[in-house]
Amino acid sequence: MRCSIPNRIRKALVVAGSVLCVFMVFAKPSVAGPCTPDRGEAPGIYVPDRGCFALGIGYEYEHFHVLGTSFHNNAYNANFTMHLFDAVTGATGRLTVGAEGAMDAGFGGKASTNPAVDAKSFFIGAGPHAALETNSRFEPWVHGLVGLQHFRFTQGAGFGSNNGLGYKIGGGVDIRLAPRLSWRVEGDYVGTDFKSVLESNYSAGTGLVLHF
Repeated sequence: MRCSIPNRIRKALVVAGSVLCVFMVFAKPSVAGPCTPDRGEAPGIYVPDRGCFALGIGYEYEHFHVLGTSFHNNAYNANFTMHLFDAVTGATGRLTVGAEGAMDAGFGGKASTNPAVDAKSFFIGAGPHAALETNSRFEPWVHGLVGLQHFRFTQGAGFGSNNGLGYKIGGGVDIRLAPRLSWRVEGDYVGTDFKSVLESNYSAGTGLVLHF
């Protein structure tokens, strides 16, 4: 069974994508903020030794309860963040705001049906990313993403391929291993909207982040 994306979900995705595109077009790294020490920050203000971009790759454990069934997946995760501006700056640190795009591809799930069917998931979305950058090795951050959530169930005619609105709200901490390499630990509340029903799910993951 195939479910087309309802108009209200399609409109929400268009609005979210349009807002992100505007940020990406008008917020140039060279003027969005002092991402590197040679950007002319005022004396005495903390400036991290990194560029304006971050690329993360990692693993996630995902648990879903959707469409009347439960399952968990292993997932590959990739995300890209661009620095937009500094909300607060000071001598010991700064609160940064960026735009993040992320993609999760889940596999290995077994839905709680009789008989059990294979379950795969896919999410692609974008939204704001805020981080507290200091001299500490630990960088806490939060984000909120909205986008397309897809589930694919095999070996059964009752589910099939399903598309709907998905969003992730959560955060984590990046632990600096080298000046431009960090180890990331994160957790998220994962919301899904299928057939006008909001479901609550969660995910937890880890991986590496390259700053450039």
